[in-house]
Amino acid sequence: MNGEYRKGVGIFLLNKDNKLWVGKRIDFKSNFWQMPQGGIDKNETPRQAMVRELSEEVGIIKNFEIIDETKKWLDYQLPNELKQRVWKGRFVGQKQKWFLCRFLGMDKEIDLGTHKPEFCEWKWIEPSEAIKFVVPFKKKMYKDILEAFKKHID
Repeated sequence: MNGEYRKGVGIFLLNKDNKLWVGKRIDFKSNFWQMPQGGIDKNETPRQAMVRELSEEVGIIKNFEIIDETKKWLDYQLPNELKQRVWKGRFVGQKQKWFLCRFLGMDKEIDLGTHKPEFCEWKWIEPSEAIKFVVPFKKKMYKDILEAFKKHID
C-alpha cells in the first residue's frame, strides 16, 4: 500500500427546512449514518462527480441547486482493519471536495434503488447531529464540513 488517497466528492444535502440528508450503508451493517459520497471517475470534474453521485446514491436528478463547495480538499484515513478490505487495499483513505446542495423537491423523489444501492434507509437530521451518527474515523472530517458550511446552516 502506497499511502495514496482516493479522490472523491461528498454531498451536504439540505432540504427546505435546513435538515441534512443521511443514509445507512448497505455494505457495512452498523448503526452509523453518512452523507452521500463517492469517487471521481477518470475525465470527470468534482462537480460532475457530485451530480452523478447524487443521482446514483440518492436518486435525485433534478430539483436541487449547488449552493457552495469547500475551498480545500478534506480527508479521512481508514482504520487499519479496513485498509485491505476497502478499494482492494489501494488507498489509505479519501481526499474529498464537498458540495452544499439544497434539495427543492419532495421526499417521494428520493429513490435509493436507482443504481447499485449503497443505502438501505435514509432520514433528515439536524446538521449538527451528523457527527454523532457517523462512523468514528470520519468524525473529524464531518466537523470540518460543518465548519465550512456553517454560514449556510446557522
